[in-house]
Amino acid sequence: MPHSARTPKRKPITPRLHGVLDYSTVAACVALPRLVGVHRNARRLFDSLAAGYGALSMATRYPLGVKPVVSFRAHGATEIAIGAVLPAAPFLLGFAHDRTARNFCLALTGITAVVAALTDWNSEEAP
Repeated sequence: MPHSARTPKRKPITPRLHGVLDYSTVAACVALPRLVGVHRNARRLFDSLAAGYGALSMATRYPLGVKPVVSFRAHGATEIAIGAVLPAAPFLLGFAHDRTARNFCLALTGITAVVAALTDWNSEEAP
């Protein structure tokens, strides 16, 4: 059946897949600083991001939430706000000279933007 102008096109990232990506981001934020060694302030930022993303993910009303109290849309707004601040973090926290840590912040920003743009925030899968 052809796509009609009245039916919005579904986005490819479901709430379940978004949850998988969230928990993968947590793992990356924990693992990267330990695997490659980064500036102390960068490690603190990534540990804080892991804790924050982990807590937000566990509290989100989506299939992988543990204690779902945060709406899926509020979860998305929070991620977008974090993504907006990440490019400045290396400069604000004094580790812009650490190329690996700086680039990881920029990569997280890009990934956050792409995931946000491709997530179906209105999915019935997330009550």
